[in-house]
Amino acid sequence: MCPEQEDKRFSAYKMTTAAEYGATSWELCVQVEHQYEGEPKEFNIRVTGDLHIGGLMLKLVEKIQIPQDWSDYALWWEQKNCWLLKTHWTLDKYGVQADANLLYTPQHKALRLQLPNMKTVRLKVSFSAKVFKAVTEICKTLNIRRSEELSLLKPLDEPQKKKKKTKEKSNDPIIEDILNLDNTAVTPGTAASPGLYSKTMTPIYDPVNGTPASSTMMWFSDSLLTEQNCNVLAVSQSNCPPEKLAKLYQPLSLVDKAAINAGWLDSSRSLMEQGFQEEDKLLLRFKYFSFFDLNPKYDAVRINQLYEQARWAILLEEIECTEEEMFMFASLQYHISKMSKSSEPQSYSNEPDIDEVEAALANLEVTLDGAHSDRMLEDITDVPKLSDYLKLFRPKKLTLRAYKEYWFVFKDTSISYYKNMECARAEPIEQLHLRGCEVVPDVNVSSKKFGIKLLIPVADGMNEIYLRCENENQYAKWMAACMLASKGKTMAYSSYRTEVRNIQSFLKMKDLNSAQAQAAPNLEAMEMNSECFVSPRYVKKYKNKQLTARILEAHQNVSQMSLVEAKMRFIQAWQSLPEFGIKYYIVRTLIDTNGTILEY
Repeated sequence: MCPEQEDKRFSAYKMTTAAEYGATSWELCVQVEHQYEGEPKEFNIRVTGDLHIGGLMLKLVEKIQIPQDWSDYALWWEQKNCWLLKTHWTLDKYGVQADANLLYTPQHKALRLQLPNMKTVRLKVSFSAKVFKAVTEICKTLNIRRSEELSLLKPLDEPQKKKKKTKEKSNDPIIEDILNLDNTAVTPGTAASPGLYSKTMTPIYDPVNGTPASSTMMWFSDSLLTEQNCNVLAVSQSNCPPEKLAKLYQPLSLVDKAAINAGWLDSSRSLMEQGFQEEDKLLLRFKYFSFFDLNPKYDAVRINQLYEQARWAILLEEIECTEEEMFMFASLQYHISKMSKSSEPQSYSNEPDIDEVEAALANLEVTLDGAHSDRMLEDITDVPKLSDYLKLFRPKKLTLRAYKEYWFVFKDTSISYYKNMECARAEPIEQLHLRGCEVVPDVNVSSKKFGIKLLIPVADGMNEIYLRCENENQYAKWMAACMLASKGKTMAYSSYRTEVRNIQSFLKMKDLNSAQAQAAPNLEAMEMNSECFVSPRYVKKYKNKQLTARILEAHQNVSQMSLVEAKMRFIQAWQSLPEFGIKYYIVRTLIDTNGTILEY
């Protein structure tokens, strides 16, 4: 074939492919959001359906012609409410057509987060990652271990309270004190501080303010949390004035409590997919109340934030407690507030310092030796059982409360009682099944009254039964067993012993020494604003002097505690409350005319 014929054939081939390309390609409009410009710019790019996402971003960057790091940018499809993160997928596979509006935007954006201590921080968070992963990044930035315990919560709109309208002007701008941690966020292409997540060692915190000790301070050299900012997160903040406390939202009904839980974000979807934009405000809270490995050496920030969430739950009455318990919590708050303001160093642990590597090796050696294997086998095969003499009372109309003593046997999730111990082999007088029942403490430590109130659901209502224990140790064992049984768990459950210890420590804090109770009030009472340590309901019930006297009376029993010990006691007492860990949700059901449930 001559050269002229080859040129004609090649030109015909080029003309054919160009025509085919024009028939199969289209113009795609992409908006580019630049961090230094106000409104996004639009770019039209000629694409085909077999172009992959990575190629589209490459064409887009070449057309923008701005030299910068584009590695954090990704494509967001607004109509489909999804990110196009799989760069090897083609436009046809994603279903992108010419009418699609794509936004080329950074994946990490600034977000305002209100921490459990009501302090607001501003930091960059991944809006493209799932919320579970985004919370992990946030906790790395804030030096909080066990990020799986936390999640993000939408702020609740201020409800319309059933009160008389007051003529208050709320048009004044609210200036919010925000701690800016924008530079600490982890972004692609930058070296992130290893922090608590170093693979070789775990940093030890300074016992005074919770910042990393000098030997590990260099690990945090690129973080804004190294000095003053870490104090904000690891040290308890000043108490809220009673006027502001009264204005804060307080759950008044189960519907209000359910409305709070309805605001939890979906952990399997990204922030952008759930409708959140840059500079929005969310709440970072502990969602799953199973706190693993709380270590004062490494968890200064985590323990303080956990204490703050428990404190606000008590003050705002999100969880119910008795009057005696309220003043016990108030005394711990007063003690923690006083210790936080003190300039004297507080020891976080009385244990001697042990090298981390040696401790890990010793732990591994014990595990490999199988030192606990016999105990574990025993826990699996043996069915735990409680048996002892208790007093029982069934309330009736127009009768005095007369307790009768019986021999009680607690096994699995039921209680059986007999006339005496010798009759335990025969049929019981009655067997009480506690699964699904309500367990209410009936305790007055000062008068040595240790009672358990059981509300057992039956066909015609609730069966009300009172049990009376002889001492606090007996009460702790039976109360812990009843609480687990009400949730369908037996004493073989791993948390039974921990529950018993929590109840015992809770009772010890409430056990006030009569000699100390009669002691003269300290001069520190003049400096204490007692209305900050109790819920607004008690502020209305008692005068300031009465509140101060009762808080100081209870403070005598906790005055020798260290700062971290007082916080840990507060958390343990919070965990011992009957309503701890209970969440309320609104469930709507679809029922037909016959009363059959069709759908939840």
